[in-house]
Amino acid sequence: MTPQPPPYRTGKKVAVVGSGPSGLAAAAQLNKAGHLVTVYERNDRIGGLLMYGIPTMKLSKKVVQRRVDLMAAEGITFKTNMTIGDDISSHDLTEEYDAVVLCIGSTRPRDLPIKGRHLEGIHTAMTFLEGWQKKQMGNDIDHVDAKGKDVIVIGGGDTGVDCIGTSLRLDAKSVTTFEILDQPPPTRAANNPWPTWPRVFKVDYAHEEVKLRQNKDPRNFNILSDEFLNDGNGNVSGIQTMQVSWKREPTGRFTMEKCSGSEKTFKADLVLLAMGFLGPENRIINELEIKQDARTNIETATGKYKTSVPKVYAAGDCRRGQSLIVHAINEGRQAAREVDRDLMGETSLAGPGGVVYTPGKKVVRPTDEIYKPLLASLA
Repeated sequence: MTPQPPPYRTGKKVAVVGSGPSGLAAAAQLNKAGHLVTVYERNDRIGGLLMYGIPTMKLSKKVVQRRVDLMAAEGITFKTNMTIGDDISSHDLTEEYDAVVLCIGSTRPRDLPIKGRHLEGIHTAMTFLEGWQKKQMGNDIDHVDAKGKDVIVIGGGDTGVDCIGTSLRLDAKSVTTFEILDQPPPTRAANNPWPTWPRVFKVDYAHEEVKLRQNKDPRNFNILSDEFLNDGNGNVSGIQTMQVSWKREPTGRFTMEKCSGSEKTFKADLVLLAMGFLGPENRIINELEIKQDARTNIETATGKYKTSVPKVYAAGDCRRGQSLIVHAINEGRQAAREVDRDLMGETSLAGPGGVVYTPGKKVVRPTDEIYKPLLASLA
């Protein structure tokens, strides 16, 4: 791949806050449109979730860095170790730039505030994953080590799976996971027809790896964590649990009931909380007084990316909630298109599906002169 800098510059300046998949996608498109783009990242490397959230065995960091280097060569400015609110204020950004795109993710982890939560050895999933990734990349830091430990992962999503796989690679003694919901059926249930998302029992890469090593699937379904147990020295030594059952009410709502007499203790030296995320961190949102929706995500009009604050846009998980990387990339691209249109009056950036949609008018840009011979030959 070779850098393809834009053939002209509009003179408009855009700041992108956050360098995860939505931030990088927005920056790439805005730069392609000829704007001067600066990406602010609070961590020590560019990439966000791509760099520190997804383990290396799933996504090589050389691939991520290759793309970042390419974008830098195309004219995008990256600033690391920059925390908005400390190193530069949110209001300074809005004054200095013609537009600000917030791609700050959904990074507030869901906690488990039960008895014993204060004990040593209980960590959020991202603390575990990010610390080990940084250690592999040469950072001189202490990290949460699973070597020789009985590890329990609470939560059954993709992040939990990555905690399982990483624990195995750190030579954990054993790995067990808890899921509070019922075990899904092997095939679609009657109330889960195509084309709805298939709620069926799935085996991911880390589940297979544990089964090969421990001769059993690591998952325990219908498990409620009731108390973290103390070894007497302030360290976690296990989890007291109960079985639960789920019943559907006439209204369609499911309620959880504890199963009497089902108490069980699981041994654990390390507990990783991978129960999802609650929404974006509020510092920038509060400083700029941006409106939020009922789920605390940044509020925008349906299908739009402009926030309640002039010149400020939002894209990715901070706007739509925790989701997939492909959705974050799409959000970043479409937010960039909206920014470009607002700054220039029209846009030639691709819309959904990669389609360039400019109803009723021809987009006139300096590049028209460059492409005029080609357009004439096609007429």
